[in-house]
Amino acid sequence: MANQIRIIGGEWRSRQIVFDDAPGLRPTPSRVRETLFNWLQADVLNSRCLDLYAGSGALGVEAASRGAKQVVQVENNPVSCQKLHENIAKLAAKQIQVVQQDVGQFLNAPAQPFDLVFLDPPFGQGLIGQTCRLLDAQGWLADYAKIYLECERNRPLDDLPAGWRLLKAKTAGEVSYHLLQKQSDTFAAANGLK
Repeated sequence: MANQIRIIGGEWRSRQIVFDDAPGLRPTPSRVRETLFNWLQADVLNSRCLDLYAGSGALGVEAASRGAKQVVQVENNPVSCQKLHENIAKLAAKQIQVVQQDVGQFLNAPAQPFDLVFLDPPFGQGLIGQTCRLLDAQGWLADYAKIYLECERNRPLDDLPAGWRLLKAKTAGEVSYHLLQKQSDTFAAANGLK
């Protein structure tokens, strides 16, 4: 039987999305999503969002429900992608696009800048640093883009690109979650961060 997650706010508030179990899949708990979207309440409307390692799709769907104009969900598990497509169809969510591809391959393709990025990779695989470097170096981040990062509780954030600053951080159980912001390229260049 499929698992379910309830959307917390916006147009589809209280609607359910479904997902199947998959290796490394840990949907962001509702209280963490609520905190994240409280942090982002002034940033979601009309934003362009990139949901990497989308898994259940909860973060991207929540952003779309709250008024994001475009959400791209990248996930390489075919079963998870099928559920993402089913949820999009059920919600008639025309602003959400699913890309079935390895995140590293996706980020090495020609880039378009996004305002918000959700980054919640499988734990214990060393994906955070390399994914953040690709986001930064390949042009995926708009000036002042915000990046949500979810990782193991005690993982240090010492491998992030220069010019990213921590805005918020919290822990929940064995998970720590962070909101970061990319400085503008002009700011970074003027301060020797690039």
